Amino acid sequence: MQAAAAALEYVESGMIVGLGTGSTANHFIAMLADRVAEGLTIGAVPTSEASRRLAASLGIALIDIDQADRIDLTVDGADEIDPHLNLIKGGGGALLREKIIAHASDHMVVIADRSKQVAQLGAFALPVEVVSFGFTITAKKVFDVLRATGCQTADIKLREAGSPGRAYVTDNGNLILDCACGVIPDPAATATALNTIPGVVENGLFLPFPRTVRTVLFGHEDGVDVVGA
Repeated sequence: MQAAAAALEYVESGMIVGLGTGSTANHFIAMLADRVAEGLTIGAVPTSEASRRLAASLGIALIDIDQADRIDLTVDGADEIDPHLNLIKGGGGALLREKIIAHASDHMVVIADRSKQVAQLGAFALPVEVVSFGFTITAKKVFDVLRATGCQTADIKLREAGSPGRAYVTDNGNLILDCACGVIPDPAATATALNTIPGVVENGLFLPFPRTVRTVLFGHEDGVDVVGA
């Protein structure tokens, strides 16, 4: 993948690198492992157990998040990207760890193809991670917030894993509500309001973080377009 290859240019020896989750991030992890085999020295902080297993199997040195005093660079994918570099993430179920690690990073590089670029967020169902206790009450509160902040629709479904009726459980032991919003006209208002609901752990709206530089690499047949810093 062109964008994953381009993201390698941001990695330098001695860095602590956050490893994203999902198929796009997996391409980067595999390419990074090749660089490590060639002599690149880094420590990696994975955003999910799946990414941890992949990185470890490929010989990338891992650092426990609690042992990292700073993260230089995080490379991850996105499910949607708007013109302001607001993102929807969490299709892979790792939104909480992804947000913790991205927010702690000096630089976040998002790798994607142009199909993820949208005029407004919302066509991709917004993931909201919630605790299992009282999740039906929480879901009703989420519905109310989505409608109150102007979302076009608010069709909420509990994410399932494999067989119907079996709830998907995150690495943190929580559930995910996938919220089909149609259009999210004010991502900042929606994100803030969602996180005031008791039972909501985190939401998949990744707005730009004040201290984190954000760069998006859009890969295509002719190369890579760089948006942001």
